[in-house]
Amino acid sequence: MRYELKDEYIELFKLLKVLDLVDSGAEAKMIVADGHVRNKGEVELRKRAKIHRGDIIEVADVTIEVF
Repeated sequence: MRYELKDEYIELFKLLKVLDLVDSGAEAKMIVADGHVRNKGEVELRKRAKIHRGDIIEVADVTIEVF
C-alpha cells in the first residue's frame, strides 16, 4: 500500500485512521501503544510520531510506503 503525503508529515495514529486500518483514532493509539506498529523495521511506540516521505510503516500484514 502506498500513501502520498500532502504536507511535511502526518502523525502516525492519523495515518492509520486515514487509511482505514482502524475504526477510530483511539483504536489507532492503542495499536501503537501495544507495540504492533513498526517504522523502518523498528517498533514505534509514539502515537504522534511524525511520519515523513520515505518512511515504511508495518501494521500486521500491511506495509505502507509513504511518498
